[in-house]
Amino acid sequence: MAGTTYRTVASRGESAFEVRGSEFIGYVAPVDSVESAESFIEEIGELHADATHNVPAYRVQGGNDSGNGSDDIGGFVREWSSDDGEPTSSAGKPALNVLHQRDIENVVAVVTRYYGGTNLGVGGLVRAYSRAVKEAVDDAGVVEERPHRRLDISVEYDDSGTVRGILESEGVEFDAEYDESVGFSVRVPVEESDALCDRLQSATSGRADIRLDT
Repeated sequence: MAGTTYRTVASRGESAFEVRGSEFIGYVAPVDSVESAESFIEEIGELHADATHNVPAYRVQGGNDSGNGSDDIGGFVREWSSDDGEPTSSAGKPALNVLHQRDIENVVAVVTRYYGGTNLGVGGLVRAYSRAVKEAVDDAGVVEERPHRRLDISVEYDDSGTVRGILESEGVEFDAEYDESVGFSVRVPVEESDALCDRLQSATSGRADIRLDT
């Protein structure tokens, strides 16, 4: 249901520690889509391109059912993880399990490892990757959130002031890009999106091109 809340991380969070010479750095971030989760994974991968492993995991509402999701408020929750070269189920699955245990969604985690020369064994790896995600989640904090969706709005310059004024009065998050036309990328609570679209279309006499990402 659109008005139902869910738990997610409040912001980006980090953790860092060493285990027998190996350095582990955990990262988590709130995300709205699989695309934004993959973008975060790519960002961390580029930041630590010299790392031995960059192990990702995410849980995102509204993904297609791929057999490993669960039915939830935004449709299916898309879940994915990778061991990124670590022994099978020693890294990605433990990271994903933490997200399950904390009952958080629309969240992505990446754990970076710099190998320190001593093998930790599967049990040691499970403990280290789990700890990295747990401590990063603790650093970020957990909040109750309402489901949001993204609106992409394109208008001519004559209507841009009107649209911007409405978005500001509604208190929604948005970014504006001024080019040949003006584009607004808007993050709005699901239950408020239809009313906002109607208000924008009315104020611009239907001239606003609005695309809704479901």
